[in-house]
Amino acid sequence: MSQAASLPENSPQPLADADAKPAEVQPAEVEAACGVPAAENALVRRLPIINKRGLHARASAKFVQKVEAFDAHVTVCRNGEAVGGNSIMGLMMLAAAPGTSVVVTATGNQAEAVLDALEALVADRFGEEE
Repeated sequence: MSQAASLPENSPQPLADADAKPAEVQPAEVEAACGVPAAENALVRRLPIINKRGLHARASAKFVQKVEAFDAHVTVCRNGEAVGGNSIMGLMMLAAAPGTSVVVTATGNQAEAVLDALEALVADRFGEEE
């Protein structure tokens, strides 16, 4: 069974390949992913989940560690649900499987830096061997 076949029907645009890059996010996409519009001064990125097991416990813990190293407020969204980027359980509840993507918003003094760090973490498959 292919990974794409196992994704829920309501998953946001499955990615065609594991080498997909983060893309510019339009305001309507933020509202669809988060359930509310992004804050006026928020920076936004869509991050493709490309690691083998998705946003599971260990990956979520690494994500939270990265967020907590910066002076920024991070929100992660998928399918109309928004959770704090500092919540392992919240991230896991998003059920972001391989081939899906999450929309990440950040505000604060280090908003751009935290998004860059999270983009690198996700692109590195959370440091997992694949």
